[in-house]
Amino acid sequence: MQKGFTLIELIVVIVILGILAATALPKFVDLSTEATNASAAGIAGGITSAASINYAARKANSAKGVAYASATPCAEAALNTIMQSPLPTSGYTFAQTGTMDCSNAANDGSAATCTVTPTKAGATAATATVICVQ
Repeated sequence: MQKGFTLIELIVVIVILGILAATALPKFVDLSTEATNASAAGIAGGITSAASINYAARKANSAKGVAYASATPCAEAALNTIMQSPLPTSGYTFAQTGTMDCSNAANDGSAATCTVTPTKAGATAATATVICVQ
């Protein structure tokens, strides 16, 4: 008595595996958009955290932290003053949402809202909050 699989059984298994691979492949092909969205959300979270830490340090001791009183609080140059490491120079744009201007804001925790928008087509923007402090 011989043991093993027939040629037909092996071909059927290979066809089934091919169908499963063709079905699952699209789920793995376009993960770059999701990764870009997650990256934008991480950058926005980093900006919000840096602004909060800077505000707290400045309120606790005016010699600490950075006076964040920019007329364009969402510009890369302004944001980089509070960040520990610089923002990415390509792949994202930083823009202000709303009209909040930190140059004349009271030292009361007024905040500007910034959007971090990936330049990749189909990606979504993330929102960061920047707290103004004199």
